[in-house]
Amino acid sequence: MDDFQLIEGDTEASEKKHLTGEIEHDETGQKFFIEYENDEAVLAYTAVNDIMEIHHLFVPEIQQGKGVADMLCEAAFRHAKNSGIKIIPACSYIKDTFLKKHPEWENIVTESYF
Repeated sequence: MDDFQLIEGDTEASEKKHLTGEIEHDETGQKFFIEYENDEAVLAYTAVNDIMEIHHLFVPEIQQGKGVADMLCEAAFRHAKNSGIKIIPACSYIKDTFLKKHPEWENIVTESYF
């Protein structure tokens, strides 16, 4: 996990990178992602006020089994905690796998907008 860094900022305004291992946060596009030469791993969310609903997680087949999904989740949960917002885990991977392996994040999880 130490090989991955979180780069904050709007990636639409920055030059596209063809690197592996950098987690970027695109607040405008509401996603965390790692770009690879021909694809990207993505954790997509919808943010409303102080709630972040994570609804999609995709890791390219060639990158599966390397911990990429957990790294994207860690980046999103760390961002939420640092920003003082709650997470709705609409994505089945987060509900069924990530949170079971990482119960320390339960304190920022909510099940609804209200």
